[in-house]
Amino acid sequence: MRPDVELRIPVDSAYVSVLRATTVSLAARLDFTLDDIEDLRMAVGEASAMVLPSATPGSDLTCAFHMESGKLTVTLSVPSASAELPEEEGFAWQVLSALTTHAEVRRDGGNLVVAMTMHSTVDA
Repeated sequence: MRPDVELRIPVDSAYVSVLRATTVSLAARLDFTLDDIEDLRMAVGEASAMVLPSATPGSDLTCAFHMESGKLTVTLSVPSASAELPEEEGFAWQVLSALTTHAEVRRDGGNLVVAMTMHSTVDA
């Protein structure tokens, strides 16, 4: 499925603020609550912290946003030669899974992927 918005940024933590700002803007467009928006902003930061250390130097981080009414799915992907997945017992994973409705980490070919979905709590 083609993403509604897709960003490619250098694999450098200095650019994570661009991902967080885009996430905030898109969640606001979907009428998420302020708390939901802040949770998503933090979740994108934690997901970035999970994938950046494993990224191939000089590559790009790709972030895809899939938008539906009351739902935003964010998928971060980096090329990675490492076969290891980030630990699901680690702090970043615990924060990520606590802040989102659903989160997963996986390998997809030569890429490390972290995907998260957040449902708005407006109607909850």
